[in-house]
Amino acid sequence: MSKIVFSLTLLLFPAIFVSGGVKTKSIVAPGARVEKLVGGFSFTEGPAVDPHGNVFFTDQPNNKILKWSVDGKLSTFHENPGRANGLYFDHHGNLLACADQDNELWSITPDGNHTVLVTGYDHQKLNGPNDLWVDPRGGIYFTDPLYKRPYWTRNPDMQQDGEHVYYLSPDRKKLVLVATDLQKPNGIIGTPDGKLLYVADIQAGKTYVYQINPDGSLSGKKLFAEMGSDGMTIDNKGNIYLTGKGVTVFNPKGEKIEQIPVDARWTANVCFGGKDRKTLFITASEALFSIRMKVKGVQ
Repeated sequence: MSKIVFSLTLLLFPAIFVSGGVKTKSIVAPGARVEKLVGGFSFTEGPAVDPHGNVFFTDQPNNKILKWSVDGKLSTFHENPGRANGLYFDHHGNLLACADQDNELWSITPDGNHTVLVTGYDHQKLNGPNDLWVDPRGGIYFTDPLYKRPYWTRNPDMQQDGEHVYYLSPDRKKLVLVATDLQKPNGIIGTPDGKLLYVADIQAGKTYVYQINPDGSLSGKKLFAEMGSDGMTIDNKGNIYLTGKGVTVFNPKGEKIEQIPVDARWTANVCFGGKDRKTLFITASEALFSIRMKVKGVQ
C-alpha cells in the first residue's frame, strides 16, 4: 500500500484497537493523551469522585487524602485519615475509606469528621481493608487482603482465616463474609444496577465476576479476565478498567479492547471524574494522571 493510500485509509476509517484484543473503535477521546496532573507524592491510591466531579485520592504512605477540583486545583482534604487506601463516596456525600492503620472502615463527612463503621469480623481484626464499592441500596462491598505495613503496632500476621470479601449492610448493622474463594482480593467494582460484582484476585492474576443476590450475597462466580488488578472502575458502556501496567480495558464480555500506557512504575487505581465524568483519573506511583475519554463514568 502506498503512503498516500495508507494516509487516506486513516482519514476514512476510525482507529481500531487490535493488539492483543478484539477490533473495536477506541474509547479514548480523539487526540487525547495521558497527562500528568501533579506529582511528588510517595504512593497515590484510591481515587473517588464526589457528586460535583471533584476527585479525591490518597497519598497512603504520608497518611493524607488530597482533592483535585473540577477547576484543576489541588488541596488537602484530610491530614490524618487512618492511612486510608481505597476510597468511595456513599449516597449521602460521605467519603468512605479503607483505613488500614487500625484495619478499619471509615465514613468521613464533607467537613472531615469520621465515624468508624467496621473494626473487625467475628471478634478479630481485619487483615487490612483495601478497596470498596457501594451498591445501589447503600451496602458496602470491600476487599480485605493482607499487606504487612511498617506502621502497624499490632501482630502483622493474618488476622482472619484468609483474605476475603465482605459486605456491610445498608443500615451499617450487619457485616457478612461473601467470598472466601480468592487468594488475595484487591480491586473491586460493581455494575450500577447492582446485579454484578467484579473482584480482582491480584495474586492469582485473574479477575472474576459474581452475581449479586437480593440479600447481598454472591453466587455464580465466573472468570472474567486472565489478569489481576490493584484498583478498578467501570464506564457507562459496562467496560471494566484494570490496573497494574498502565490501564487495561475489557468489554462486558471479557474481551480486551484498550490498553492505556502510563509513564509510571505501577498504576494503582482509576476513576472517572470532572464535570461531565468523561475524564479518567489515574493514580500511579508518585503522581496523579488523567486522560479524556469518549465514554463516561457511572456513580
